Amino acid sequence: MSEHAPHPSPVTGPAYRERLSPGPAAWCGAVGLGVIVGVTLWPLAHAVAAVVGVLVAAGTLVALFASAPVIEVADGRLRAGRAQVDVGLLGAVTTMDDADEMRTALGPALDARAFVCLRAWARTGVRVELEDPLDPTPYWLLSTRRPQELAAALAR
Repeated sequence: MSEHAPHPSPVTGPAYRERLSPGPAAWCGAVGLGVIVGVTLWPLAHAVAAVVGVLVAAGTLVALFASAPVIEVADGRLRAGRAQVDVGLLGAVTTMDDADEMRTALGPALDARAFVCLRAWARTGVRVELEDPLDPTPYWLLSTRRPQELAAALAR
């Protein structure tokens, strides 16, 4: 009698994953901050100014990347930064494919009870209705550079 080892289930990644890291302008701003600090300290000591300028630029770049939230749909959950919700509690998903739609959703149309995960450098997003009667949050408003892909991942 031969025994067959069960086939391991295929490892699947998240249906959607995006880190809302800053765009090129923010990276250039971080380097520019390092240059400004270096130039400011240059009259005091050239070597110290160069080292401190590089450290400020590197520290700012690391902080920008480390603080960028991840939007992810995996294992039946939607995660936005540290917040997460079961996909079964989600309702309608509305994509906002241009900056004007997102600006309206964040301005005059915003419900103060909504959960917002916003990054100014991601000018498009999605609005995801919550259908949890125990949660006072009516919807999540999430920045994303790929709103159609996120909406499709939530629909699966």
